Amino acid sequence: MKTHKSSQHWPSLLLVIAITTSITPTLSQNTATYVPAEKILLICGAPSGKLYAHDGRAWDGDIGSNYAPAIQNTVSAIPSNQNSSIPTVPYMTARIFQTKFTYTFPVSPGRKFVRLYFFPSNYTNPNFTASNSSFTVSIGSYTLLKNFNALLTTQAMNDVYMSKEFSVNVSSNTLNLTFTPSLEKENAFAFVNGIEIVSTPQIFDGSNNTFDQPLIVGLSSTMTVDEYTALETVVRLNVGGNSVSPVYDSGLYRAWDDDSTYIHGAAVGVTYPKDSNVTIKYPDTIPKYIAPTIVYGTARSMGPDPKANLKNNLTWVITVNPGFYYLVRLHFCEITYSVSMINMRVFDIFINNQTAAESFDVIARTNGGGIGVPVFLDFIVLFPNTSASQDIWVSLHPDIASKPLGYDAELNGLEIFKLNDSTGNLYAWNLSKQQTVDSGMKKRIRHYLFVAIGVIGAVLLILLLAFIALRRWRPQKLIMQSSLSNQGRVFSFPEIKTATKDFNGSLVIGVGGFGKVYRGEIDGGSLQPSEETDFRDRECKSSERRLRFFRS
Repeated sequence: MKTHKSSQHWPSLLLVIAITTSITPTLSQNTATYVPAEKILLICGAPSGKLYAHDGRAWDGDIGSNYAPAIQNTVSAIPSNQNSSIPTVPYMTARIFQTKFTYTFPVSPGRKFVRLYFFPSNYTNPNFTASNSSFTVSIGSYTLLKNFNALLTTQAMNDVYMSKEFSVNVSSNTLNLTFTPSLEKENAFAFVNGIEIVSTPQIFDGSNNTFDQPLIVGLSSTMTVDEYTALETVVRLNVGGNSVSPVYDSGLYRAWDDDSTYIHGAAVGVTYPKDSNVTIKYPDTIPKYIAPTIVYGTARSMGPDPKANLKNNLTWVITVNPGFYYLVRLHFCEITYSVSMINMRVFDIFINNQTAAESFDVIARTNGGGIGVPVFLDFIVLFPNTSASQDIWVSLHPDIASKPLGYDAELNGLEIFKLNDSTGNLYAWNLSKQQTVDSGMKKRIRHYLFVAIGVIGAVLLILLLAFIALRRWRPQKLIMQSSLSNQGRVFSFPEIKTATKDFNGSLVIGVGGFGKVYRGEIDGGSLQPSEETDFRDRECKSSERRLRFFRS
């Protein structure tokens, strides 16, 4: 799903059409490596004729189109909330359905990308309120959306318009795309602004040994994504690079987003492009259309500090719907000469805190291909309906066991797809604002929790060290006090001075180990021997220390 933010106002529809139709499209060099058999771009609710989008692609209006011959029970409408920052094509008009309606597209059998474009504004001619839109979208036996409300979804994502991408296999020569207003909601209607259909090769099917079948994370078994599997794109990220327009994809017209908003935590790593003299060379086992060279030409790694890398993970977090299997596809390519040999960068891959791959070495995976050779890995993740989590965590961490030259990890591209359930459904609930807030709050809570644990741990360590130091000091003090208390009463200096008559020499009765021994008289005339330390000849200089050596 792709959503977009916007905040400005549109000019009138007529001016938009006049300007748009006068534009001659200009495209930079196209990097396409696949030529689709079908490439349908239909702007719904617009008159017949070519309308060019900002990327130069030509769209056809559906009025008078062979794809929608019976539109008399539908409404062609324009948005009342016009905004100049929203692309005029395909969002400037909409087709609204108050009853079930089917677009019929003649196509060749095979897998297709189906992309639906939505701008959930209030619509005029007549009036339709965006909050009342609620509908189901299906292709054959696959239900793509159910009771779908585009307004709730865009509001939850803090966006204005959006697109959804699906991949379905068509076994006949016709693709029927059906919109059905929800029966559960009063005054419900369906709408769509644009429809795109692009035929694709079997980029997911591992049943014919084209690709390795994806490993189910946490299990030792694999799962086949075959021609009967329908998929919905959750994210498609150009890791370490900028967003990639569909016209710069490898012929499948996929949009690749910047990955920076999905990075988790403070350890965001570093991004970099390929060295200027590195050429992306696809091996025979990987078709060029699997991902464009522009994706493999940028990367994000953990960074140059191996000590810091060993203490952290490089992690992406993506929100998903529980109750489905997900295909996670990771794209790798070593693109700098600093990592050009085996065992120079080796790392582990974790998905949802489970080990997906250990000791992964991109260079080794190329089977001798070396630097500039792309590879990709597929994994399957299950989110049961009972799962409390709504996020997929993809984490990389340096592998220690292999003792590589450097402790680092890198990634070039990330794709996540939802797989249909056993009944052919891909739909989930409408994402609400609260669910988005809760998901974001959970991520912040986890971050704050890690910080709090670190602070508490540091405080406890300080307290422990202080306790140990105190224990080492206190026994010596207690022994000294105990030894003094066991030797009887301790007299103050004035008492001893009075008892010995100011250390009168006539009262000396001998010499001890610490000095002269006096006879003293105190407490009613009782006589006690007292010994004075010769503080003038020894290190005991203070009267406090001196008094400690007088004993009754």
